[in-house]
Amino acid sequence: MNIGDAAKASGVSAKMIRYYEETGLIPAAARTEAGYRVYSEQDVHRLRFVRRARDLGFSVEGIGELLGLWGDRSRQSADVKRLALAQVSDLRRRIRELEEMADTLETLARHCHGDDRPDCPILRDLAEADAEPRRSGASGRFGTG
Repeated sequence: MNIGDAAKASGVSAKMIRYYEETGLIPAAARTEAGYRVYSEQDVHRLRFVRRARDLGFSVEGIGELLGLWGDRSRQSADVKRLALAQVSDLRRRIRELEEMADTLETLARHCHGDDRPDCPILRDLAEADAEPRRSGASGRFGTG
């Protein structure tokens, strides 16, 4: 099948298929005499695996490790579990960071009058971002606005 058919069958865009080939995540597709990529059902199965791993937030490197384990019949499930639990830890860290960002934005929005005046603590905070690094908790940095 061609790249468009493989994209439809796997749920991975043609652009991402080319990227995964370029990075070595999936092997280069066979080519016709005219140079068109040709994919097998096995290739589509591998692309579905990659798509599912991406849906679970794994990085390209993490997917590469998973693919290596998937193809290794002498693997130990403990290795797969280790990768999965590391991914859970990373996702939970990212969730905490997103919650901190949302809290900061809510705090900034509470301090903004949202009227027709130009003074805005949200823009002030963004403009001062290069002055000092901070994670969240922008309280105490507001004027009225």
